[in-house]
Amino acid sequence: MPTEEQIKEALGGVLIPQVARSLIELNLVRGVEIADSKVSVTLASTALNPSVREWVDATVRSAIEKLPEVEEASLEFVDATPQELNHIDHTVAVMSGKGGVGKSLVASLLAISLNRQGRKVGILDADITGPSIPKMFGIASHPGGSDTGILPVQSRSGIEIMSINLLLPSEDDAVIWRGPLIAKAIQQFWEEVLWGNLDCLLVDLPPGTADAPLTVMQSIPLSGVVIALTPQDLAAMVVRKAVKMAQTMKVRVVGVVENMSYFVSPETGKRIEIFGKSRGEEMARVAGAPFLGQIPLDPEIAKLCDEGSIERYSSDAFDGLARAFSQVVVTAGN
Repeated sequence: MPTEEQIKEALGGVLIPQVARSLIELNLVRGVEIADSKVSVTLASTALNPSVREWVDATVRSAIEKLPEVEEASLEFVDATPQELNHIDHTVAVMSGKGGVGKSLVASLLAISLNRQGRKVGILDADITGPSIPKMFGIASHPGGSDTGILPVQSRSGIEIMSINLLLPSEDDAVIWRGPLIAKAIQQFWEEVLWGNLDCLLVDLPPGTADAPLTVMQSIPLSGVVIALTPQDLAAMVVRKAVKMAQTMKVRVVGVVENMSYFVSPETGKRIEIFGKSRGEEMARVAGAPFLGQIPLDPEIAKLCDEGSIERYSSDAFDGLARAFSQVVVTAGN
């Protein structure tokens, strides 16, 4: 008879339509029983609409009955909330004290860096009124699911993404909401989305220290925050504000990333600090956290973001940031 591990390996080959993630990755397998030549599997029906559930039933039975010595396979669906199923090792928010520092870009590049290292990654876009994550990843499809849960949309490289823009009739539609509605949407993205098993969930916060960042820090168990900044003199003040908010909410600052740090002239190869001398190291000391690295003013980044192909970006600076953030993720929850 097959072992439980062999059965779960077979279930790992059953990919849920739309999200292309397996029953194991979504943590839908609730139990496996083996008796004589019969195998019984219990699955959560969370976020599965009736047609998908019917397909899963037939596909699971077929996959198990192909195993040696299995004569009969049965399947039972049970109810479960997304929160009961989600298993996220590290949840890291990216924040800034002001807008315009490229916080969404930082969140995207950090997610891409982990994904390239073989980690399971998601992005929760908490910038409800100014979402830009779907555009950078070239995603226009709507999330799937049912009245029991929402299935995030998967990027080309396999990053799970949930954003308010994916729920709007048109990506150009404005979200004109007051604070309580914005807070409710963020909570729904955390509580009602089936993220499944993730190594890391990146939360892209809106700028500032008001309602939305406060909602995230109060309602989501963060492993830590990464602070994004630019080299301007104003950075010192806004970084201190962000650090003080994190400290007040008892959330650890796990790293600092400086965006728009410099421009490399294509003609001479000379590094030009357009917005002034880098203050990343200084601000990292203010935050009491490691300086993870610099992101240059790179025309290639702008081009890829406009094309919805940010996942194709690569550079020496990005590689250094990827290595540093990987170390942060390993220790973020400790």
